[in-house]
Amino acid sequence: MRRFVAGAGGIGLALVLSQFPEYAQQYTQRLGGAVDELRIITTDFDNAALAEGLDRTQALERYAASTDSFLAGRGQSMAATYDRYEQLSQTLERISNADPIERLKSLPAYLDTDIGRRTLESYQPAVPATMEGILYAGGGLILGYLVMSAIWRILLLPFRRRRPAYRPTE
Repeated sequence: MRRFVAGAGGIGLALVLSQFPEYAQQYTQRLGGAVDELRIITTDFDNAALAEGLDRTQALERYAASTDSFLAGRGQSMAATYDRYEQLSQTLERISNADPIERLKSLPAYLDTDIGRRTLESYQPAVPATMEGILYAGGGLILGYLVMSAIWRILLLPFRRRRPAYRPTE
């Protein structure tokens, strides 16, 4: 019975861990799309500023100095867009250059972003056909088996029969 429970735990964890590479790939695709769109927006703003003989900082300062609250708000929004573009670009670069272990360690950071939550909401499970997916599945199988086996043994400790102490006969 212990082997069955441990095997089921191993298979369950193997299935869960084998999905991580697919989630990471879907997350990276969404992140890349967001970076591409922000690049278009920021480049358009930079080009419009250059056409007026301004650099980015001067253009943003002009917005900020405006007494029109709408224009001042647009300037703040554009400054935030630049910040987000830089942040997401750096994240995309880190993920693109990360090895499988680094990506797994970064999982909480993936889930703690707007893009990570949206990726999880629309996530489509996939069969792991890559070496990375197979390795995660194998690791999950072994780890799940060992953990469930240990839990099973601990739970059954109070019900274990104790062997009588050995007493030599005289």
